[in-house]
Amino acid sequence: MPHATLPTPNLQALILCGPGISLNTFTSNPSDLPKALLPVANRPMVWYPLNWLYRTGITDITLITPPESAGPLESALATNPALTALKVRPEVLAPRHLLQTTGTGELLRLPEVQACVRGDFVVVPCDFVCEVEGTRVLQQWMTLNPLSSSTSMGQKKRKGGMAIFYPTHGLEGISTKKDESDFLATVPIAKPAVPAPAGSLREGVEEVVLNMPTDTLNDKVEEGKGFLRLRQSLMERHGRVKMRMKHRDAGVYFFPFWVKAFAARNEKFDSISEDLLGWWAKAGWQEGLGEKLGLREVLEGEAKGEEMESPEAEDEIDVTQLSSTKVSWPSSSQQPAPPFASRVGPLAPPSHSPLTIPPLLAYIQPAAESSIPLIRRVDTTPQLLTISLHLAKTQPPSLAHDSKIHPSATLEQQARVSQEDCLVGENVKLGFRSNVKESVIGANCEIGRNVRLTRCLLMEGCVVGDGVVMSGCVVGRRARVEGMKGAATEFATRAGEKKGKAPADDNEDERTKLTDCEVAPNYVVEAGTEAKGEKLMGFDTEGGEDLGMEGEDEDAED
Repeated sequence: MPHATLPTPNLQALILCGPGISLNTFTSNPSDLPKALLPVANRPMVWYPLNWLYRTGITDITLITPPESAGPLESALATNPALTALKVRPEVLAPRHLLQTTGTGELLRLPEVQACVRGDFVVVPCDFVCEVEGTRVLQQWMTLNPLSSSTSMGQKKRKGGMAIFYPTHGLEGISTKKDESDFLATVPIAKPAVPAPAGSLREGVEEVVLNMPTDTLNDKVEEGKGFLRLRQSLMERHGRVKMRMKHRDAGVYFFPFWVKAFAARNEKFDSISEDLLGWWAKAGWQEGLGEKLGLREVLEGEAKGEEMESPEAEDEIDVTQLSSTKVSWPSSSQQPAPPFASRVGPLAPPSHSPLTIPPLLAYIQPAAESSIPLIRRVDTTPQLLTISLHLAKTQPPSLAHDSKIHPSATLEQQARVSQEDCLVGENVKLGFRSNVKESVIGANCEIGRNVRLTRCLLMEGCVVGDGVVMSGCVVGRRARVEGMKGAATEFATRAGEKKGKAPADDNEDERTKLTDCEVAPNYVVEAGTEAKGEKLMGFDTEGGEDLGMEGEDEDAED
């Protein structure tokens, strides 16, 4: 079978620009800075799925966002240099009833989204970063889902779907103990008659039979008193089931057009991953479930009428007429064989033919390789930091910057930047004897004298005062970290007295020291602050008092 290298006609993409609840230190005001515009390695987060889709050949792209975030997104698409440089102009769709708390399954049922989907479509989250070429995944979905074919019962076989799962462990510098994961049970698919070419992803494609978040799995194990109870019908249908607990759903789905009606019909679906995919996978082996979910009406009734309006609709092709191999089929004029004698009378014909559920496939990235291409969702602050640092260090070809230190950046005397693992944006100013290692500094930042930055991410417009020491921190845009009082004069004097060595600081205890902290946008960290593992952000209490620190214990419920 020839391998497809281009998407099907009118294949469109929906990029879901969610609220970023787990990044609330920086996205607490989505009307000013939505999650999709948070910088990842000095590019807006949404640049990465846009670039991935464009390289896949998909240019019909719609960004779906709550109404309050539509303005900033449209402005960024028109003015941000990274976004304007892309040769794709996505539409922004802001459904009236889309809230920051709306689930992805409910989102697909909104009238504006239903009207937007016109054919086969791809769903991608705005926090998706991927080094695997999308054409390779799309190729597998297309070759395993021919445009038109029929089953042995004469039914029209409809396309299935495909998801992407990536390993959450084993990648040095990226994997963390707090990474979310999903429970995934799969069965192997039939091997192709012709072996897949070298480098193909076919070996990693399997059929999904169970899918749920780890939290849901833990609840089921607790209900089963320490055991996960599985239906016997699963084992009867599939004798070989592989279960994984260290992979995560990437939130990327290649869907056929009929999924639009499937989502609209099931109003209890709140999440695409847990509900739509989970019930779809079960319907493939659990008898009668497809009928309860309305899949017969979707596949044989409603979807048929919708496909007449879809540009994807094609006339059914009888592939046997195209074959050079002669096959003898029974003639319609032949008389059927006489039935066996029976004392119970003739059997009533079945009211419905067996329901064929299209398969739900998944590309599961292998976990045992040390240098696998990056696939990640950047939906937590640790991931925002580690992925930015990874991209600054590795610079993969499809995601590389033109220069690691922008030509407009200015470095004062004896300022040092580790070029092999750092990114410095435009118009950045680095002060005398500042030292930057394994960090990403956004545009228009000002770094004072004798500053030490290690494994930090500074968003655009940050100001870091003299003598500040930060390690493992993420600083929101236009935040200010104040340094020691009189530090600039003291450092300059000592540097003149003894060249070649960093000055010994008698006021070491007065330095601002931050370790593994998050600093909210526009927040001012006072001079002399020492904090570790805290969120530094302002919020109003009932008495009107503005508090600045939020500890890890208080964040446990976020």
